Formats: sequence, structure tokens, C-alpha cells
Amino acid sequence: MVTLPSPVAPRIALHPDRLLPADPGTRSIARELYDAVRTAPIISPHGHVPARWLAEDAPFPDPTALLITPDHYLTRLLHAQGVPLTDLGVGVADPSPEQSRAAFRLLCRFWPAFRGTPVKLWLEQVLVEVIGTDLMPTEDTADLVYDAIAARVAEPDFRPRALYQRFGIEVLATTDDPCDDLRHHTALAADPSWPGRVLPTFRPDRYLEAGRPEWPRLVDRLGEVAGVDTGTLAGWVTAMELRRAYFAAHGAVSSDHGHRDARMAPLDPAAGERLYAAARAGRATPDEAVQLRRGLLFEMARMASEDGLVMTLHPGVCRDHHRDSRERLGTDLGADIPVTTEFTTALHPVLNAFGTHPRFQLVVFTVDETAFSRELAPLAGFYPSLYVGAPWWFLDAPDAMERYRAAVTETAGFGRTSGFVDDTRAYLSIPARHDTSRRADAAYLARLVADHRLTLDEAHQIAQDLVTTTPRKAFRL
Repeated sequence: MVTLPSPVAPRIALHPDRLLPADPGTRSIARELYDAVRTAPIISPHGHVPARWLAEDAPFPDPTALLITPDHYLTRLLHAQGVPLTDLGVGVADPSPEQSRAAFRLLCRFWPAFRGTPVKLWLEQVLVEVIGTDLMPTEDTADLVYDAIAARVAEPDFRPRALYQRFGIEVLATTDDPCDDLRHHTALAADPSWPGRVLPTFRPDRYLEAGRPEWPRLVDRLGEVAGVDTGTLAGWVTAMELRRAYFAAHGAVSSDHGHRDARMAPLDPAAGERLYAAARAGRATPDEAVQLRRGLLFEMARMASEDGLVMTLHPGVCRDHHRDSRERLGTDLGADIPVTTEFTTALHPVLNAFGTHPRFQLVVFTVDETAFSRELAPLAGFYPSLYVGAPWWFLDAPDAMERYRAAVTETAGFGRTSGFVDDTRAYLSIPARHDTSRRADAAYLARLVADHRLTLDEAHQIAQDLVTTTPRKAFRL
């Protein structure tokens, strides 16, 4: 624990029973279940930590670059308080030490804005258990906390590889562009001193969104990397098949897809070529671009049924809602806003085609939690290929996790779910996020035991499965 010279400053107190039920008898059951999985290895099959960090194992630059700038959970709420994103290092190529410290002061100044959010739970746990300081972030303590983190960042045991082992990570999946050469994954796989397992994930969204101005240029680049002429739809399909094979050869187990809606529908070959040619020439209408994207996504499902990569689907988000921020600063800024999403009709074509195919596996996530009990749980309760993804982005909070379990379990059971995914760029928060999920699941299972709907032995088995067997099965690890 870092010693700081402020004995009257407010301190963080992590309660050992946080998130567990208030009722003493139920809490006792939950505590037993949580203790049984508390130190189990972390399986992270969907996330955004760069493989480069682990391949190069370089020290983290400063507290702001490590904790604030890459974490859009933090930046979006600070932006809502009136803080410009650039003041938090977003879109700033090489912030000065003074700028980084000023950004951290802003986090501490607006710390009360995070009360009641999972972000506060995660960051407090990071400060206490990873950094080693229990000093509460405030305007008065900002520099002290910053200096404590900066001192830890400089230590050899705080480099990415050491933290990977300290966190107990068994598997860590990254998110990668189809044209990526995966050199950092190759370097890790070839390093005899590296004991971890870091897997690339095939994320082709940009190459399916035919209505975007940059799409023709992107598919040209796809063809160059694959060594295929992508001037036709058939060429695009071949290029994608080759790149998926390249990813699989480098350890990938899944592809990830995040579009506005969930629909996938096959294209008539001739009509598909016409749509593709129109999009290449910039002549496709918005409706035609959507139709083409849905057809290309169906091709991704067809490929998944052949090459065995698990298909994960993250629909229902209006990406980069604030146009000015996107144009000035780029994407992934925290301005992604949920929209209502329909699944039963949208997934009908793909599940009719591949829903019972032995090689096809689909994990569906949603930020529209009304769909859990209405559509996704019934679908997963019938189709052997479909798993209901864990609550993510806006739903990865304790109360939402409890609602998810209640909505899904009675129809589909525990085994038709994905296991937890942290879905994060905030490397230090991975253990805290998985810990939150384990506590929430222990609380839910304890209530079932207290209600005599499960035996304690059954609850123990489920708790173990949810952190080990379930994600391994859902992602074919």
C-alpha cells in the first residue's frame, strides 16, 4: 500500500461483501459461492486491449494515458459534465505532462458524478487493489493520487506482462481489423518466455458498411492484403474467406460484428453483384447500402458455419452519435447510444439456414434489455447454435446483471449464456469488472438457494461453470 501524507483525507473502503444480498442468511450463502470463484482464472473472450502492449511490454506512459483517455466509460460521463474530450487526452497525439496531470485533476474534481455507477466500483477497486492507494479522488487529493499512480507505473512489476500474470488472466482476446498483419500476436506466440494466451478477433464491420464514403477504399485495401481483386462481390467473399483463415491460423476463435440492426439476409447472386457494383461506384441508395450490408453479414454467417469461428453480434447501437466529435476526434469516444433492437424476425433467415449446423455458433449481445426475455432467451432455448451474450455497454452493472439472469434463466437456463465479457480498453479494470460479475452471480444464485429453487451444491457448480466452462464452450476455447 502506498503511504500518502494526508491522514485526514477521505479514504476508499472496499467492503468485502459489496454487491452481496443484505439479508444475513442469503449473504452468507452468497459469500460462500463468491469465495469459491473469487480467484478463478479470468477468461476474457471479448475485449479491446491492444496486443502490442503485451508484445512490447513497455511501461505505461502516465496515469491519464493508462486510466482515463482510453476508457470511454470515464470520458463520456466527464464530457456530460461539460469537460471537453481533448482536455482528457482524447484525440491529442502527444499530451504534455502538464496536460496529463490537468486531465487527472478533472477526473478527481468530478468524481461525485460517478456515484452509483459501476465505473466508481471498478475504479475504486483498481486504485486500492492494483495501484495500492486508498486515497479518495477529490480536488484536494488529485495530485497525490496522480503521483501515487505515476510511481507505480514506473515499477517493473507494473508492466503489461507482469500485470497479465498478476491478474490471473488465462485467455485475453483482442479486437483486430481484417487487414491487420497480427505481427504482435505472432511475436507473442513465438516468445518462449511468454506463458499467456492472447487471441486475435476478426472485426470486419468497416468492410460491410457499404454506405460509408470510405468503403470503396477499404475494400480495395482488403483485396491488396488478401491478394484478390475485390472489384466484384465474389472477389470480396474470397478475400474475406482468406483473411478469416489467416486469423484462424494465428489463434482466432471468433469474429465480432456491431451494426445498427441484427438482420442478416442472403442476396441473390446477380442482384448482389449489382448492389455491390453500385456501392463501389458511390451510386447505392441508403436502403440499398443497408440491404448489401445485411447480405454481406449473412456471408459472414455462412463462412462461420464452414470455418468454425464463433460469430458474435453486438447490434443496436447508434455509433458516434455526436457528429462534430467524430469528425474532429475519430470514433470510440463514448458517444454510442442504444436503439431499440428486434431479433426474432431479424435472425430468422440466418437461423433457418445455420441454426442447427454443427459448426455454426452465434453469441448475441444486446443493449436493449427488453429483448432478453422477449426474444433472445426463447431463441437460445431452442437453437443449439445460439447463446445469449452477457450484459455489456450500459448494462454491465450489478442491477442490470441481476435483471439479465432473471430474464434469461427461466427460459434458457444458465448454460445458454456466454459467460462474462469485459469489453474494455481499460486494462487495469479487467479484474474489477470480472469480480463485479462474480459477485452479482453469487448474489443471484444465493437467492435461488434461499428460495429452495437450487441446492447449495447445484449453485456451487453453476458458479464455477459461469466463470470457466460456460465461456470456454460459448467461444470454443
